[in-house]
Amino acid sequence: MSRMRETVKTFIEARYFQHFITFLIIFNGITLGMATSGEIMADYGQLIDGLDKGIVALFTIEILMRIYVHRRQFFKDPWSLFDFFVVSISLVPTSDGLSILRVLRVLRLFRLLTIVPQMRLIISAILSVIPGMASVSLVLLLFFYVFAIISTNLFSATFPQWFGTLGESMYTLFQIMTLESWSMGIARPVLEVHPNAWIFFVIYILIVTFIMVNLFIGLVVDAIFTIKDNDKKGGFDKVETARELVYQHEIKVLNDEVKALKAMLVKIDQKIS
Repeated sequence: MSRMRETVKTFIEARYFQHFITFLIIFNGITLGMATSGEIMADYGQLIDGLDKGIVALFTIEILMRIYVHRRQFFKDPWSLFDFFVVSISLVPTSDGLSILRVLRVLRLFRLLTIVPQMRLIISAILSVIPGMASVSLVLLLFFYVFAIISTNLFSATFPQWFGTLGESMYTLFQIMTLESWSMGIARPVLEVHPNAWIFFVIYILIVTFIMVNLFIGLVVDAIFTIKDNDKKGGFDKVETARELVYQHEIKVLNDEVKALKAMLVKIDQKIS
């Protein structure tokens, strides 16, 4: 790596530079939020637009420096590709046909995920459990479907607004799963007409809310601990590797000293002879 690249690499990896980028992302989030207010934009619209363009320019310079330092490796890193994608969206002109890209500027805030290590850990954990979450989701969907059929058959005649069709039943059951107004808003009115309906709601909540939903949480938590353990193991491996390198260097030095001592003894023996 050339001296210039080494200098740029040291600069962009410095802690103060990372803190500066983090500050820009947070500040940009504030300005994007202010831009949603018509009153603020009427008074300070030009200033906010100017700040936004300046921040995009700084983000672009940062990305270019990272590409200059890492070259092809930059495009092999998923986090770097995400940063590149987010910044690239900000550089596309927001004409009438591409006005949606103006809304997508808010994706810049997700760059915090690539800057803050703790956030990267959580996202990595979520991505690692996607296969497991897909399996749990299929089981959860099966329960949704079965209970939706049961509830439609039981309550569609008396409560068509909630259980009139299969789709309406599934949406109502989703609301119950979140425990949002499920008792006073849905269950108790149904119980006034169907006194034994409590059996249905209790079984549904026990299976879907307390078991299936907590499986999602368990998968993510387990993945986070697994990633942390791997990081610790990787750290220990690095320490052991460093120790081995030190030992190898010391052994090499000792061998060189022994060879030098042997050569000196041979010379002394030759002089004596």
